[in-house]
Amino acid sequence: MKKIVVAAALVISGVLAGCNQLTQYTVSENEINQALQKRNNFAKDIGLPGVADAHIVLNNLTSAIGREEANKVTLNGDAALDMNSLFGSQKATIVLKLKALPVFNKEQGAIYLQEMEVIDASVKPEKMQPVVQTLLPYLNQSLRNYFNHQPAYVLREDSSKGEALAKKYAKGLEVKPGEIVIPFTH
Repeated sequence: MKKIVVAAALVISGVLAGCNQLTQYTVSENEINQALQKRNNFAKDIGLPGVADAHIVLNNLTSAIGREEANKVTLNGDAALDMNSLFGSQKATIVLKLKALPVFNKEQGAIYLQEMEVIDASVKPEKMQPVVQTLLPYLNQSLRNYFNHQPAYVLREDSSKGEALAKKYAKGLEVKPGEIVIPFTH
């Protein structure tokens, strides 16, 4: 009798898990990270041409979904800085921590990271910290504009049944620790 109850419990949990796939689609941190590595092409020139200009390239982005702050995605990454000024040429690496609000665009079937902001930036070599502090407001605005227009993740109808359903029936998104859940409407 005990074996029958255990078997019935397993069957019911399997059915419920299967039904869950028909009511929502989940995008993991790993999937977001892979998409960020594949799709991130942020490179920006900031400054006054001829006086001081900086070329910044963002790379090595990784996400932490809903872990540090509810309903937010935290990104960690590096920015390579090439600075040219009247005083010469200098290079630096900026270790960035960013925060954003994930938003689902139903028409495009894409997750965007809106309201992006730099919440921490450390620089190597440290002597470049004052220069980077001056550039941060411009970098912050550039990152915000970039991520407002470039999706972090795009659903593909040909990838899986879940993604096709999400693209067709999504009604927004929910942020849970480690994942973004896209619930469906019927």
